[in-house]
Amino acid sequence: MGSWTWHGGAIDAAKRHFGNHDDDWIDLSTGINPEAWPGVADLAIDWHRLPEQNALADLEDSAAQFFGVDPRHVCAVPGTETGLRLVGQLLNRAGQYVAPGYRTHSEMFMPGTPVDLKAAMATTATLLIANPNNPDGRIVSRDGLAALLDSRGESEWLLVDEAYADCDPAVSITRRVGEDTRLIVFRSFGKFFGLPGVRLGFVLGPQSLLATLRSLLGSWPISAGAIAIGTAAYRDRDWTVQARNRLRVGADALDRVLRSHGYAPQGLCPLFRLVHTPNAPKVFERLARSAILTRPFADRTDWLRVGLPGDGTALDRLDKALACG
Repeated sequence: MGSWTWHGGAIDAAKRHFGNHDDDWIDLSTGINPEAWPGVADLAIDWHRLPEQNALADLEDSAAQFFGVDPRHVCAVPGTETGLRLVGQLLNRAGQYVAPGYRTHSEMFMPGTPVDLKAAMATTATLLIANPNNPDGRIVSRDGLAALLDSRGESEWLLVDEAYADCDPAVSITRRVGEDTRLIVFRSFGKFFGLPGVRLGFVLGPQSLLATLRSLLGSWPISAGAIAIGTAAYRDRDWTVQARNRLRVGADALDRVLRSHGYAPQGLCPLFRLVHTPNAPKVFERLARSAILTRPFADRTDWLRVGLPGDGTALDRLDKALACG
């Protein structure tokens, strides 16, 4: 199970293990939009030159408008995980992180202490929280996040990983980002736009912190392809509206299928659902034998995370595989 409990994906490992190499696998293990932004093929990308600084500035400006924040407080990074780790080095302090959550969160602080959400609401220490959270899809309201920010100690920070916030901007706290606010927000491009291979993310925070972050990143931190794709995608507002509607409809359909088989899907992020069942390992293996990959967890053998199927055909296959128990 190790290949699949560490992170989503690993289709090749699943094919080797389960033997159905020629089957058309459905990957429901990653929490990535199954219908990616479609404009990549139409872009003219100059791979023969280093990216221009004004092109990077255009990307950050487009992202800032999308996030609802001043561009001066936005720094592009080659993937959100890189941003998290670099900011952890810059802060160079002990901190708390809300668990369960992302594995990277436990590695950001020196040392890092896991706390549950109730304890997080009571602490005044530097705190990292994902919103929406992974893997349970829990969402803290914008007012709840504001309360967390306002209750930090005078020299402490609130860090919010909003990797899935593009699905519903109403949950975001980006409007509180500013020069005099000890708030850092992380945003991911690949999940909502369905293009994780682009490796693009953003750190939002005070200009003073971002200036130091830029010095660590160096002169050309973002590839020409990531700049072109990100800039165009963030400006495609029609697709964004349509995608959010599609995801809500798809998540409702997934919920109906899961409930029809006796499961109670948990979570408010439309890209995935968490299922609690004592038979999670057996369900994972049964689905894998049908060439459907989901996400099990080594430390919670009663959990199974199910990503959003890409279309009705994929949902029907999931439905039939769940019925074969």
